[in-house]
Amino acid sequence: MASSSSSRHFPPPLKDGESQNWAELPPELTSSILLHLSTIEILKNAQKVCRSWRRVCKDPSMWRKIDMRNNGIFGYDYDRMCRHAIDLSEGGLVEINMVHFGNDSLYSYIAERSSNLRCLRLAMCFPLTGKGFVSSVMKLSFLEELEISHGNVQLDLKAIGQSCPLLKTFKLNHPSFSRYVKYDDEALAIAETMPGLRYLELFGNGLTSSGLEAILDNCLHLEHLDLRRCFNIDLVGDLEKRCYERIRDLRRPEDSTADSPFDATSVIDSEGEDDYFSEDSDDIAYYAIG
Repeated sequence: MASSSSSRHFPPPLKDGESQNWAELPPELTSSILLHLSTIEILKNAQKVCRSWRRVCKDPSMWRKIDMRNNGIFGYDYDRMCRHAIDLSEGGLVEINMVHFGNDSLYSYIAERSSNLRCLRLAMCFPLTGKGFVSSVMKLSFLEELEISHGNVQLDLKAIGQSCPLLKTFKLNHPSFSRYVKYDDEALAIAETMPGLRYLELFGNGLTSSGLEAILDNCLHLEHLDLRRCFNIDLVGDLEKRCYERIRDLRRPEDSTADSPFDATSVIDSEGEDDYFSEDSDDIAYYAIG
């Protein structure tokens, strides 16, 4: 029996001296090529190449994933472009990454039009208000992965966990923290409302050993645990043994941050001055979702 690929229509091989007319490519091949571009590249350039490319770019299947990063290019209205991409998805959006832009109104827009969203990643999205953001996330009951990095805001994690029962991955990365302030509120909220977690990343969190114990007690499916820069944890003795017995991939508080998206982690000392602990990072805090 002929393979399924024999039914696809591919252009004949080019002869010497011939050039390919990209507008004549089959739509499915054009789509697979364009999906390698960023959302901004598609909106600003690709869809303007020709009519056939524009038709492909209007297909909702092209917008199941939106990856938008504000790289500081002037003249781009990132908010408006993001809303346009969401509209093009026609409710089929399952993953969105946003860097360096966003606001409560946009988060609400995403939640209202993308109820099937599975993955939401935000990095350095200012302003990020706890109440506005949480009220939007509470509408995303199918969410499986949530990442908030450099958000610098207190979030009601209990409300998030209760509203998103399918969460398997949660990443909460603080831009800075005081090494002298210990708090387990976030850890206890995670333990109480996110029992299905398999991947937990708490970069630069103030949780203590008690908070970690609560997470281990309640998140029984946890396989990956990243506790780098969580210096209030005393990972020794029975707690250390328990972590190594339970967790397949464990990153300790003092582990290197060389492979982390964070190039530097600022830790605020008792006098409020920044002290950069990472010996393998520059003096600029930078983040990019890969």
